[in-house]
Amino acid sequence: MDAILQKALGALPPGFGRLPGTGPLDMAGWLTVDDAYGAQMAERERLLAERRSEVVALESGCEAVAAEALEMVLTHIAARPEWQLTGRTVRRPDGRCVDVDATDPLGSLGRIIAEDICLLEAREGAQVLVGAVLCFPSRWVLAEKMGRAMLRIHAPVPGYGEDLNTRVERMMGALRPGSGLWRANGHFHSDPRLFHPRSEVAEKRWEADARYFRSERQALLRMPESRATLFSIHTTVVEAAALTEAQRALLRGQAAPQI
Repeated sequence: MDAILQKALGALPPGFGRLPGTGPLDMAGWLTVDDAYGAQMAERERLLAERRSEVVALESGCEAVAAEALEMVLTHIAARPEWQLTGRTVRRPDGRCVDVDATDPLGSLGRIIAEDICLLEAREGAQVLVGAVLCFPSRWVLAEKMGRAMLRIHAPVPGYGEDLNTRVERMMGALRPGSGLWRANGHFHSDPRLFHPRSEVAEKRWEADARYFRSERQALLRMPESRATLFSIHTTVVEAAALTEAQRALLRGQAAPQI
């Protein structure tokens, strides 16, 4: 399969490279449509058809949270010229029409937008992952993270300890409906595949030829009815050669990671 690549990496936030490195989200531009949208959506359709159990998960009893997430996205795209919403049918920016299935809100989300969506609930003072449509994981497995709190989810991440987790939990708890936060990460990769799961227990190996740069534009929003947190992830993969000089300067010092 040919690599699905964007031609250029978008703007990186001022806090890039710092943790948590968040800034205020421009709600009008929350969801992304770029030059790889059509190809990414085709890959999402394939994964939902062929590997659904690996890319969609929802805890029992959290159906209303998933339904609310779908309605939030539909409300947003109804105000965007790139999508056309007629009744419960969405015409995507690539021209494909999708019938919204209220009985499958996460699957519907996966077929409408290029973002992956994770849903978290506050339980005993910690944000817990209760549902997701995750077609483009970057070195993690959805099934291993379901039902776990943020600190446990990020256990394999260097530098993510209790102090940082306390700040992240406080930040997420302060989210209010109608506004949001965003951040971006980025790493050099040798493999451009968007669906790139890796178990926590898998042996890591040094990446020999990191020809690609993969970045996630992540947004955090408060859901007004359930009070759950909606975490969206838009993935960009570019040839390393496509990075601008300013981006290279910002990324200088990043070594090829272990995978």
